[in-house]
Amino acid sequence: MTSKIKKSARYLAVRDLTRIERESSYSNKVVDQTLESQLLLDHDVNLYTNLVYGTIQNKLTLDFYLKPFLKDPNKLDLWVKQLLRISVYQMAYLDRVPQHAIFNEAIEISKQMGHEGTRRFVTGVLHAIVRKGLPTVSEIDDPIKKISVQTSTPEWLVKKLNGELGKDKTDSLLKSTLQTPKQSIRINSRASSLAEVQDSLKKQGITANESRVSPSALVVHGGFIPQSVAYKSGKITVQDESAILSVESMKVKPDDQVLDVCAAPGGKTTQIAEKLTGTGHIDALDIHKNKLRVIQGNVERMHLSGSVTTRALDARKSGTVFSAETFDKILVDAPCSGLGLLRRKPEIKYEKNANDILKLAQIQLEILQAAAPLVKKGGQLTYSTCTILNDENQTVIDKFLAENSEFAQIKTETNLQLKQQRTELSLTLYPDDYGSDGFFIATLVKQK
Repeated sequence: MTSKIKKSARYLAVRDLTRIERESSYSNKVVDQTLESQLLLDHDVNLYTNLVYGTIQNKLTLDFYLKPFLKDPNKLDLWVKQLLRISVYQMAYLDRVPQHAIFNEAIEISKQMGHEGTRRFVTGVLHAIVRKGLPTVSEIDDPIKKISVQTSTPEWLVKKLNGELGKDKTDSLLKSTLQTPKQSIRINSRASSLAEVQDSLKKQGITANESRVSPSALVVHGGFIPQSVAYKSGKITVQDESAILSVESMKVKPDDQVLDVCAAPGGKTTQIAEKLTGTGHIDALDIHKNKLRVIQGNVERMHLSGSVTTRALDARKSGTVFSAETFDKILVDAPCSGLGLLRRKPEIKYEKNANDILKLAQIQLEILQAAAPLVKKGGQLTYSTCTILNDENQTVIDKFLAENSEFAQIKTETNLQLKQQRTELSLTLYPDDYGSDGFFIATLVKQK
């Protein structure tokens, strides 16, 4: 039983949830590592991923449910807390999972990871929940606290979004982040086509449907894309639909000289490189040397090495390496809070605070300031983030424009003309708009 339980979806979920919270690791990377290890049986993969993402997404709600049954939650070992969370998650959210399966494996895991005392404690808590029932969120009177618990979102973020978007949009947006994230891919236009990729994936049992966000994307169901033939041969890469739009909006031409100042992991770099079929070239920068290997690996896998040069460099120092007015197009896909990724990386909302946002906004402005002199007259500077807060988005652009009168903001356009009726020049996609990640894009032109 020992070896069997250690390969079970619940055991691995507890192990990985503990690691994610203790080490502040990204859940999607930890999940991918476990899937690649092939410890799980095929029929356990869905349960495992559901337990990991569902437990993180609903952590504050689960803690609200558990509070009446725990004298001092802060004294619990983290793995015990995670075991109780996944157990309550199954009881509250997974109707098809029988109670005896939840109890039996929770008790077995408590014995394997702990001792007899731990087993008795976990058993007692679970039986108490069954006897007394879970508390109800509807009993909460404070509207901010209620939506915070309902959507498992820190109260500071609920207040911030309420102030920017209003209560109705905030409620819709935050509730949408509790949904399972879609998996999407981008086609390498130099190597394949939508139809060819769909056919290739279908042969491996993977369904791929056209995207409502970008004509270069497919939304996929089933399978593990990095193990597909299409991925290994460089015909596709994993990329969220909304993340494709920043490069799409740049309208890159075959002979353009392009700079990607914050390039890792290379999704946008390779997307730009695909368009450089003439004399064009892209310089891809990242502050971390180890991340350059990831960029280069993606570039090589997609057969685009001839168009790309990578360099380890702090984006704020790009002017020390490149001459003024060198580039036709510059992409600043800035480091940000990542709060547009709450479906895919739900742990982010528990790790960030309001002060973090202000610090990031200053860094973002500094990167834009450093990139500005490198744009040719008539050239384009594109700024994008995967966050949905104004402080990191249009506010940064407004501050930049106030100090750089040679730049003008123009309307950001996408191939499918998303949100074309909006009055704003920038484009913001919220997680509830198309079911993609939240994303922001601003397009700036250097006047001649």
